[in-house]
Amino acid sequence: MHIHIFWDSMAPEGFQVPVARSISAIIGVPATVTENPVRMMGYVNARRQIDAQILLDSLSAYKHRHDIHEPVLIVVSQDLFREGSSSVFGLARESVGGAVVSSARLSNEFYGKTGDDSDIIDRLIKEGTHEVGHLFGLGHCEDRECIMFRPDSLDELDGKKKILCDSCRGKLETARSERELDVFT
Repeated sequence: MHIHIFWDSMAPEGFQVPVARSISAIIGVPATVTENPVRMMGYVNARRQIDAQILLDSLSAYKHRHDIHEPVLIVVSQDLFREGSSSVFGLARESVGGAVVSSARLSNEFYGKTGDDSDIIDRLIKEGTHEVGHLFGLGHCEDRECIMFRPDSLDELDGKKKILCDSCRGKLETARSERELDVFT
């Protein structure tokens, strides 16, 4: 088993390898990065955002057509929203085995601050790992430093560490073991 990371051509270049390596190290599953082959659906002109739920529908169809059973994370540059929220950093749908993360609100420039590559890499790792964690059945965690804590702001995202708390780590190990057994049965 491994994690597919589909990096959209408009997403920040040069960050693919450090992001993939870190997500792989935190989750404990190999990750591969390829150019995003999924059709980018769900752009809403009036909002200048992509409806993340529609994009995940497109990912679901792609996975089905190509018989992909492993988790997939799409990294995009366009701002995301979902019904009921003005914006989201990312969104996962466990039933699809797919997630999406946007670099838009993870960049300092979005907030009128000076750009910093290390900040955006750190945030892509944290948010990407968080969404992939959902694909392994992990819920949100109350520990503000755990990767599975649900941040409501960039400051809360920055306050997280690139680790799972002991409880979430145990749940992840159980989930990975069950998935490995499913592969052999």
